[in-house]
Amino acid sequence: MDRPFGRGHQEGSPLKADLAIELFSQLIWNAALLAAPLLLITLLVGVLVSVLQVVTQIQEMSLTFIPKLIAAAVVLLALGPWMLKRLMAYATSLISSIPQHF
Repeated sequence: MDRPFGRGHQEGSPLKADLAIELFSQLIWNAALLAAPLLLITLLVGVLVSVLQVVTQIQEMSLTFIPKLIAAAVVLLALGPWMLKRLMAYATSLISSIPQHF
């Protein structure tokens, strides 16, 4: 894997649009993968708390905020190392490929 980002890119040529689009798409994909677990779990907890509020007719604002905050903290504690490892691998690969692009 000599060129992680430069498929079809010639040495010494300026940054091409297809390379820029490829780098941007990899950035968006990594951002979505890193944010998805946190967003999905807090969404699920929010829906469950909302259903509980509708059933019990309790309309307390802290009842919606506190469970989502706890769920987010649990997700970050559980998946934080994976998220950091993925982010560091992407950043290292991107930074180390800079000389190949210019």
